[in-house]
Amino acid sequence: MEAEGDREVALEEVVDLADGIAAANGVASGMGTNHFGAQVYVEADDRADAISLATAIFAEALAKARLPAWPLSYIKAISEADDLEADQDDWAVWDDNG
Repeated sequence: MEAEGDREVALEEVVDLADGIAAANGVASGMGTNHFGAQVYVEADDRADAISLATAIFAEALAKARLPAWPLSYIKAISEADDLEADQDDWAVWDDNG
């Protein structure tokens, strides 16, 4: 997910956001841009619940990091099955026999 704002995001802010989402195996981004983003992992019964849980984690991390609550400009939920399928599309066949 990404939140877009009106100023450039500093490295320290991205680090603080990363600290806030670490418990959800999160990854933060956005240094030098006018948005910050996060990828987090949640367990949910469906996409709507996943988005709700992830959004709550993101909002809590923003508050702890004292980052502005900019509006979300992008959010995507993907299931493990969808992620695995996408990864398999990128796999190459490896032949150990030469």
